[in-house]
Amino acid sequence: MKTTQNIKVTVDAIVFGYHKEDGVSVLLIKRRYIPFKDTWAIPGGFVFDGESLEDAVERELREETGIRINYLEQLYTFGSPTRDPREHVLSVAYFGLVKSDAYRDLRANTDALDAKWFPIENVPTLAFDHSKILKIAIERLQSKIRYQPIGFELLDEKFPFSDLERLYSTLLNRPIDRRNFKKKVMSLGILEELSEKAKTTGAGRPGNLFKFNKAIYKELEKKGMHFEL
Repeated sequence: MKTTQNIKVTVDAIVFGYHKEDGVSVLLIKRRYIPFKDTWAIPGGFVFDGESLEDAVERELREETGIRINYLEQLYTFGSPTRDPREHVLSVAYFGLVKSDAYRDLRANTDALDAKWFPIENVPTLAFDHSKILKIAIERLQSKIRYQPIGFELLDEKFPFSDLERLYSTLLNRPIDRRNFKKKVMSLGILEELSEKAKTTGAGRPGNLFKFNKAIYKELEKKGMHFEL
């Protein structure tokens, strides 16, 4: 059976940033060219012949925003024939979560006029179907942190437990049961409680600082951990 295909392949990078004061943000670029010229969009672009998807998404992110991120997880493939007004374009989307203050030096180039962090509760109108892609990425992130403790790389090396609570409450966009949350996290053995006290400006007694044990976490990942919020 003869098959005719004229489908182009792109990649998109949904990069979420976290800061304990600013909350959760997403990295966007302003498009330089039509379609959707001067409209904000998720960083991304076409995959070159002979280029892997992973190399393409890293290249596009570097070219359009000036940043390098070590790991992005594949999210979903978007393939509606009408998602791009030019032609049938299939997009493989990736997402990641980073410490946003480590990626402040943004440098837009190539297809991008500008690059900027936006709070996820105040995102502008986006090009193509990028609002849909962002919505699915947020849902995936919130779903993932309910069953797998993640995000310790977003905290200081030594941190008060309240910082971890704030991280989860911010990512889930809702309050958490603090006592139940601490009980579940501590039962995994992935945190070391230190004798060092947290600095406090309030009247209450300062609590101990904690440190993430990456080795134990990796072992639990291999065996399969049970963690549900």
